[in-house]
Amino acid sequence: MPRRTSCTALDRLRTPGRLTGFLKTASICVLIAGLLSPMTQAAAAAEATAANDYCGGQCSDILPPGENGNATLAQILLNQAFGTQPDHAEDQLGPYANLAKGYPTLTNSTINTFFNDASFGVASDQVASTESPAGRSDVTIVRDKKTGVPHITGTTRYGTEFGAGYAAAEDRLWLMDVFRHVGRGQLTTFAGGDPSNQGLEQQFWRNAPYSEADLQAQIDNAVANNGTRGQQALADANAYLAGINSYIDASDSGRYYPGEYVLTGHKDSVTNAGTIDHFKITDLVALASVIGALFGSGGGGEVNNAVSLLAAQEKYGVEQGTEVWEAFRERNDPEAVLTVHDGESFPYAAKPADPQGEALPDADSVATEPLVYDATGTGGDQSASATSATATATALSSARRGMSNALVVSGAHTASGHPVAVFGPQTGYFAPQLLMLQEIQGPGISARGASFAGLSMYVELGRGQDYAWSATTSGQDIIDSYAVELCQDDYHYLYHGTCTAMEKIEQKNSWAPTTADDTAAGSYTMRVWRTKYGPVEYRATVGGKKVAYTTLRSSYMHEADSIIGFQMLNDPDYVKSPETFQSAVQHINYTFNWFYADSTHTAYYNSGNNPVRASGVDADFPVWAQSAYEWKNWNPATNTADYTAASAHPHSIDQDYYISWNNKQALDYSTASWGDGSVHRGNLLEDRVKKLVAAGGVTRASLTKAMADAALADLRAEDVLPDLLKVVNSSTVTDSTAAAAVSKLQAWVTAGGKRTETSAGSKAYANADAIRILDAWWPLLVKAEFEPGLGSDLYTAFTANLSIDESPSAAHGPTGAHAGSSFQYGWWSYVDKDIRAVLGESVQGGLTQEYCGGGSLSACRDILISTLKEAAGKTAAQVYPGDDLCSAGDQWCADSIVQRTLGGIKHSNISWQNRPTFQQVVEFTSHR
Repeated sequence: MPRRTSCTALDRLRTPGRLTGFLKTASICVLIAGLLSPMTQAAAAAEATAANDYCGGQCSDILPPGENGNATLAQILLNQAFGTQPDHAEDQLGPYANLAKGYPTLTNSTINTFFNDASFGVASDQVASTESPAGRSDVTIVRDKKTGVPHITGTTRYGTEFGAGYAAAEDRLWLMDVFRHVGRGQLTTFAGGDPSNQGLEQQFWRNAPYSEADLQAQIDNAVANNGTRGQQALADANAYLAGINSYIDASDSGRYYPGEYVLTGHKDSVTNAGTIDHFKITDLVALASVIGALFGSGGGGEVNNAVSLLAAQEKYGVEQGTEVWEAFRERNDPEAVLTVHDGESFPYAAKPADPQGEALPDADSVATEPLVYDATGTGGDQSASATSATATATALSSARRGMSNALVVSGAHTASGHPVAVFGPQTGYFAPQLLMLQEIQGPGISARGASFAGLSMYVELGRGQDYAWSATTSGQDIIDSYAVELCQDDYHYLYHGTCTAMEKIEQKNSWAPTTADDTAAGSYTMRVWRTKYGPVEYRATVGGKKVAYTTLRSSYMHEADSIIGFQMLNDPDYVKSPETFQSAVQHINYTFNWFYADSTHTAYYNSGNNPVRASGVDADFPVWAQSAYEWKNWNPATNTADYTAASAHPHSIDQDYYISWNNKQALDYSTASWGDGSVHRGNLLEDRVKKLVAAGGVTRASLTKAMADAALADLRAEDVLPDLLKVVNSSTVTDSTAAAAVSKLQAWVTAGGKRTETSAGSKAYANADAIRILDAWWPLLVKAEFEPGLGSDLYTAFTANLSIDESPSAAHGPTGAHAGSSFQYGWWSYVDKDIRAVLGESVQGGLTQEYCGGGSLSACRDILISTLKEAAGKTAAQVYPGDDLCSAGDQWCADSIVQRTLGGIKHSNISWQNRPTFQQVVEFTSHR
């Protein structure tokens, strides 16, 4: 509901000449006082009952910044001018942020100081409002006073889903509209030509360039292939869309639609002219393609792998170069932390003994396929070019960043005898948030939790009546690169011996300045050439022959298929046990690690359509587009193939504990991204949970504390720095600058190696100098340690496969700087293995040689001290150069988390934590 504002406050409103965040410029002051009139309040609320809740008040959740992601024009202007927040726009941000300093004294009874009570229903004295959307008698939406979360209760299936759509539009209409345009490659035309908008649409459309017919075909196939559940999913989606569109009509006629529609020129604030387009079912597939690409599409990077392999072979020769490359690749590192740690092996995507069909490019022949053509104005300036390059690199990388963690402990090791879980997705920080909270109760649906806005016909991560579930991104390889041999010209290729035309898919976008985005006018055409083996991503020559490298993803043209698995997860008549949970998530074709807990059992399952590759095909490298090297029984018309059996996917029931932070799943199960070695951020959870389990008596509070403690840890400081200091201190440090730096670093290690404020709200780190020194030292020491031995060409090639560092202040990941998620990708395992080898310690799966100082302890020490002195001499302003938010040298601010604005409401930054965005703490007390 729009917040009531006094006429006096309205009269004082002055719009700044330039507003940060979403509003680039503004010439609007006060439009009309009527903009501030609240919506008509619903009739007196009735209490929602929760007889089907078996959690006993021990289920909690949190999702910052707040449930309300819609704001009227007046609310946006007030927020930009004075920081005023609409109701429930950021009431979950404070509790979320406060855990960083509050966790040391956490108890079971104080958990909900930092989380929401996630029990079913709303107590009668906590009901804020009740409404019957569109006057329907078969559904009500109750919102609670504390957070404004919608609790949707329907007496018919249609009404239930109608209510879910209506509530989604109430809370996230603008965001849903943004992301359906992202998925269609039309964001700049819809929201403006800001470089960030250009980058976002280019990143996603490159990998999912769907036509309207493609989107509809995916719906038709998902329905046709899933029997009665497919038909039910279609009916649910249509009811959900009807609810969304009903809200659009109501908010349009009532003039309380999101103010961003005015600021981007889609609506006139005075005459109400303009339209908000209704949603259609293909929009849901466009939305799903974005979410799948962000969080559930492991693989890619084969061409980059080939480039670095060739660089290694150029330096060392084929045999030794391949050994060096494999050592850095760490496909199956024996020291890697595992989610399934009971010793069971699940072989997948391993290096074949005799690789077949490899199509490695000729040296220096690889060129990235252009995406942008015919650019004009700001579509082709220097900023646009840089943005396009970044979007391309992100789209083609095998690294899937910042995706979720889980800590699950069996009841055999808890104080109550019931399993305890602390888990959630690390989806970045946005305003409004990509996810939204809801409770849905209706025929065949009973769940509370988070769903991606616009796809919330079911709860996607959350709890049912007597069980909870969550996911982390797994990243196993479901994407392969094929070299199609060209014929006739650059746009024809050989398919099974026949010269075949590539299909040209285009999206033409143009934009002009608006109040929201003052980017000057511009335009471009995005063009993708599509083959039966997927979109073209690179051009090269192989053995002198001209080829195009394509990317084929098993979930390509199947973005809608996972709806069946989510439908099952919400169905209390389907999920009744760990086995039925595993059966449900087997219907999800995206690459996720799924976790489950009820009052007695825990479970884990790795989902995704893992293609069965031809014998001898190495998933890490491009292969020839020939029938001998295609996926088994691959049908290009439908992009279907044989997939590995469910039993071949890593899975487990009632292991003593599970942890996941996007680490390796199990023995012999290879993931596409690099970095699954001896030091991984998963170790931060593994070490803490293993100690808790060994001690026994685990509680919700102690497991939450373990998560929160890991969330503040600097992985380098905890797991690598102690060995670096061993080398440095192998003889007395006589240089005063180095000695002072060593002293500070050692004190920080002794204190726990955390990046934490001196006190809550101080905006200054304890051990600030040590943190500054390590941030400056890491890139210097890595380069000095490895480049001399590898040579500059191979060193550079390896850094393209795996970035050196991912500290909190780095501008990394799809959200850029201030993204929270950190320490997922970096060279910490390489440094760890190399330094331990130099120290003479035992190393399993080590590198093929010792790099630091050529293996000499004294020479290695000299390198470390030299780079340490250089790092210690760097000022805070040099290490943290500042940006639009932070002044140079502001260390705390450089690390801080920002809710990236996707609408008109902005929020203050919060202290850094490395934890899930949406998070649950659950312990069920009984079972049906």
